[in-house]
Amino acid sequence: MKKICRTIICLVCCYAITTYLTACSEQSTPSISLGEVTIQLTGINDDLSGLDVQLRNISTGSIFIEQTNAQGIATFSVVPGLYEASTSQTRTGTGNEYYSYNGTSGQIAIEKGRQASASIPMKRAVISRLVIKELYCGGCMPDEGNSAFYYDKCIILYNNSAETINYDNLCFGMAAPANAQATNNNYLANGRLNYEGEGYTPLWNGIWYFPSTLSIAPYSQIVVNIHGAIDNTQTISQSVNYAHPEYYCMFDPESGYNNQRYCPTPSEVIPTSHYLKAAVYGQGNAWPLSNSSPAIVLFQAKDVSPADYAINTDNFWYDGGGNSVAKRCIKVPNAWIIDAIEVFSSDYATQCVKRLTADIDAGYVWMTNKKGHSIYRNVDQQATEQLQENEGKLVYDYALGVDGSSDPSGIDAEASLKNGAHIIYQNSNNATNDFHQRQICSLRR
Repeated sequence: MKKICRTIICLVCCYAITTYLTACSEQSTPSISLGEVTIQLTGINDDLSGLDVQLRNISTGSIFIEQTNAQGIATFSVVPGLYEASTSQTRTGTGNEYYSYNGTSGQIAIEKGRQASASIPMKRAVISRLVIKELYCGGCMPDEGNSAFYYDKCIILYNNSAETINYDNLCFGMAAPANAQATNNNYLANGRLNYEGEGYTPLWNGIWYFPSTLSIAPYSQIVVNIHGAIDNTQTISQSVNYAHPEYYCMFDPESGYNNQRYCPTPSEVIPTSHYLKAAVYGQGNAWPLSNSSPAIVLFQAKDVSPADYAINTDNFWYDGGGNSVAKRCIKVPNAWIIDAIEVFSSDYATQCVKRLTADIDAGYVWMTNKKGHSIYRNVDQQATEQLQENEGKLVYDYALGVDGSSDPSGIDAEASLKNGAHIIYQNSNNATNDFHQRQICSLRR
């Protein structure tokens, strides 16, 4: 009996010691209690389910991702700390458009064992698959002499998607004044443009448009000559050769734009079906696109022909007021605008002001003219690298930027395209982020 009692006592003691040691062990490495936070997407009535929400720990940089439910709510269980939440995603739209969804929260404090909530005000933007890839308009120096050659401008359009796109009534226009550094009398005392919030953008002097449906294959480009649709390199070696049967050109002398210096008869290799038409409502015998700081607008006329819209007096608007034909513009609905780019002149850094409102182009890109430089769109590095067909085809170490302006992706887009890659370009409706100044136009091979 005594042996049994001693055995029981020993077992109890052993259990007590084991329990104590276990308790000590747990106290030395305690489990971490988590906090919970729910993130609600707000501000728009679209379906906000299935969007990735990113939660970032501000102190550690750790990132957590959860998808929203049917109510647009994402729920996280994370260690206590200070966080920021954001979401940025695109969704396929209809026709030639897709949609970007963007939003960020303020700082979110998450405490141990507690529930928190926060909201992300969302913004939706309609993004076109068609973009302005490159603008060459600053001219170059001749082989002899000191006068710059400006009569070789062009715009290159690009299908920034994996689907063929088709456009009717596709048009080009330019905002007023022609130069960003010119006196701009369209600003109000509050520092805002007098057409901001009015739902339209005034385009000056005249517009150009494709006379038939334009079709662009996936990841392909269309070259549109503005002035000098010939082989300019025959007289100016640093210029551009536009004598190519696939190129388009702005040539319509019957419109009134018949200045032979700006618009010589195009090369015979360019088919007449590739001649754009002009609708002129201002003054002059050539489309006066700035060679230092233009603001180019690409748009699609809806439910009306471009020519009919341009001659309708109800659509007239005058740069700086008054009724001078020289200042005449037309009001193009912002809903028609597909893409735009605001250029500032490096020679007039303190004088340039915006002509395009933030919803059309929230930024600007600097250009130094007379040196053969072009304005080139940056590569969307993440989207481009994620394309499986690009494996082994992307060329890096891009080195054609100018004066500190370059493509932050480091991808040489033109070399990659020649290597068989598909390029997706950045498109945030902000020229400061989307473009850089390139040493030479990409058409110079």
